[in-house]
Amino acid sequence: MQNKTRETLWLLFKVAVSLTLFAVVLRYYHDLTHLDVRALAAAAPSVFAAAAVVLCVYILKGLVFVIPAALLYVPVGMAFSPGVAVAVNLAGVALEVTVSYLFGRFLGGDKVRAMLEKKKGGRKILDFQARKAGAASVFGMRLLPVFPIDFVSLFLGASRFGFWRYLPLSVVGIAPRVILFTLLGDAAYDYIPIRLIVILILIALPAAAIGFVAKTFYDRRHGDKTP
Repeated sequence: MQNKTRETLWLLFKVAVSLTLFAVVLRYYHDLTHLDVRALAAAAPSVFAAAAVVLCVYILKGLVFVIPAALLYVPVGMAFSPGVAVAVNLAGVALEVTVSYLFGRFLGGDKVRAMLEKKKGGRKILDFQARKAGAASVFGMRLLPVFPIDFVSLFLGASRFGFWRYLPLSVVGIAPRVILFTLLGDAAYDYIPIRLIVILILIALPAAAIGFVAKTFYDRRHGDKTP
């Protein structure tokens, strides 16, 4: 009886947290989607304070899911020197994916799956993960820009994918686009046109599938030889 009561209270707490976040997003949606990160950094009294402000925005992004990445990568590149900007953005991405992952673990698998099924980007994640498994699929979802960063983190947290594998795979997979937009700004679109991105995705998906099949075949053969 006590266990049932505890489970019910825990479920109600999860619902309350989710509804609170939803209310915050609803109330401040315009502000969250139009943050002037460069102005926030410029108002800080020092470089360290400015970096701390940016990292706080990344943490917020990992919780509310509505802050566009474009509001961070490019403005941070303009607010700091190139090396510092890249370091701040990569540290921010690490914080963002950690917060979303932990939130996914907090909510649990059923709740997160229900949330993802309502979103087009979420359904892509579920379909992709259903076809592939393990580290390769995590890296693929991070590398390809078609998968929403925060929803992937939420899903993997709810799935209880190992955190110490998840974090480096996530940061390394997301890093190329972060570095590109930090250093080149909007000009990155001139260097990497959408058509090229689509071609790369079309190449990457079959390559990942072949790699997964090859690994599965190897594991089975290796397992058969094990006494």
